Amino acid sequence: MAWINVLPVTELPEGARRVVRSAGKAILLVHQQGQIFACNSSCPHMGFPLEFATITSDCGIICALHHSAFDLRSGDVKDWSPWPPVFGPMFAALSRKKYLPTYKTKVEANAIWLDL
Repeated sequence: MAWINVLPVTELPEGARRVVRSAGKAILLVHQQGQIFACNSSCPHMGFPLEFATITSDCGIICALHHSAFDLRSGDVKDWSPWPPVFGPMFAALSRKKYLPTYKTKVEANAIWLDL
């Protein structure tokens, strides 16, 4: 793994999110509560873009499609495809629970760096 400069820190203000491409990966950056998080830019359930996801106050991210939820700090599954009601469990059965890959970040020299 190596640290890669992906974005000037001024381009990701508090509350913002942005997809960057580096090392052949599309990575979602989220600036939340003074921290910068990085994760794969698509939901591991069915591949929906997480740039449209809801970010929660407890550093969670909820996919807009089937509401699968993950911890931005660890990628752990908080909830697996609970929506829509009744059909959500059927959609969940299409794919086993998978964590959301996350990446270490740091801010140095006015830039955001990812450990890829």
